[in-house]
Amino acid sequence: MLTKLRVALLLLVVVAMPMRAQIGGLIKQKITNELSKKPADSARRADSTRHADSAKAGAPAAKPDPKVWENYDFVPGNKVLFYTDFSEDRVGNFARGVKYHSGPVEVVDRDGVKMLRATGRSEFLIPVGRKLPERFTLEIDILGSPPKDGEHDMYEMLTVEGGTEVDRGDKSASVVFSLSNAWITGGGQYYPASNVLVPEATRHAMRGNIAHVRVLMDSGYFKMYANERRLFNIPELPFKRDSFVRVNLNASEEEPVFVAGLRLAESETDVMYDALLGKGRWVTQGILFATGKADVQPESRPVLKEIAATLKSHGDLKILIEGHTDNAGTPAGNLTLSDARAAAVKAALVAEYGVDAARITTKGLGDTKPAVPNTTAAGRAQNRRVEVVKQ
Repeated sequence: MLTKLRVALLLLVVVAMPMRAQIGGLIKQKITNELSKKPADSARRADSTRHADSAKAGAPAAKPDPKVWENYDFVPGNKVLFYTDFSEDRVGNFARGVKYHSGPVEVVDRDGVKMLRATGRSEFLIPVGRKLPERFTLEIDILGSPPKDGEHDMYEMLTVEGGTEVDRGDKSASVVFSLSNAWITGGGQYYPASNVLVPEATRHAMRGNIAHVRVLMDSGYFKMYANERRLFNIPELPFKRDSFVRVNLNASEEEPVFVAGLRLAESETDVMYDALLGKGRWVTQGILFATGKADVQPESRPVLKEIAATLKSHGDLKILIEGHTDNAGTPAGNLTLSDARAAAVKAALVAEYGVDAARITTKGLGDTKPAVPNTTAAGRAQNRRVEVVKQ
C-alpha cells in the first residue's frame, strides 16, 4: 500500500513539473513583453497651413480648451522673408536655405519627416535678404529630446540674436530658450533677472513633441511664446536689425535637438480695416488648419478676434473670405479643401464671436490664384493663406 502511494505521488510531481514550467514561462514572457513595449513616437510635425495641404491627416486630436488660449495674441507676419521645412533638402547634407556657421548639424529623416538635427553645439544663420524690418515675426518649430534623468532639460537649447556674431551688448538682445525656462541677455536685460519659467504643464507637453517658439517684434516691443504660453511681454527691447538672424543650438549625441521648420515674416499692415480701405483685401497666414482638413486650430484665435472686432466696429462692412492652397494634391481636391476652410472660418466667427452670418460670404479658390510661384517650399508656404476681401 505504501509503495503504491509513493508511486502515485511521484507520478503527480512528474506531471506537475512541466505545467509549472509552462505557467512560469507564460508569466515571464508577459513581463518581458510589457517591459519591451516602446512608447509611441509623438514627434510629428504640427498640423497647420505651414505644411503641404495634401499631407495625410492622422487621428483627430482632442479639442483643446479655448480658455487656455485667451492670452495668446500672436499674429504671424503676412510677408514671408524666409521659410523652410527642409522638405527640399537632401538627407545627410546641411540645409541649403540657411547658412552654416559651425557644429555637427545635418538634415535627417525622422519618421518620414525631414528635420535639421544638431548633435552638439551648432550654429547657423537665417538670411533675411535685407535689413530686418521694424515689424516682423519669427517662428521656430523645435524638438528637444526628453531629459535623460527625467528632470533637467537641455540647457540653452535654442539661442536667437540679430547679426552674424555673438554680441549681447546694450543694442543687441540675445534670447535663450529651453523647455524649462527662457531668458534674455543684452539690450538692458540679464540673467537671472530676465529668467522666466515655462509652466509645468507646457513643459511636459513639449517634451518629446515639437515646441512652437514664436517671436513678435513691433519696433521695440518684444513678445515671445512657447506653444500657447506667452513668456515675454517687453515694451522696449533692442533686437539688432541685421540681414541675418543667428540661431544657436545646444545638443549632444545622447540628447539631439531637431528643427522642423523656420518662418520669418514682415508684418506689413497693422490694422485690418486700413488694409481693406487701401487695398480692398487683407491677407493672413495666421489662420491655421489641421493638415488636409478644415479644422480651425486654436492658434488662429488672435486673427479671428481681429476680424470679428473689425466687423463689429464697422457695422456697414461686409466681407468675402477666400481660401487658398498651394499646388500640392489635385486641383479638384484643393478647391474642395479651400472651400471647406473658408466656410470653417465663417462658422467660427459666427459661433464663437457673434458675427452676423449675413455679412460674410465664402469662396474656395484652391491653387488657382497663387500669390507667388509654387516652385519652392517658401512659395508654397506663401500661397497657403486666407484672404479677407471688402464687399
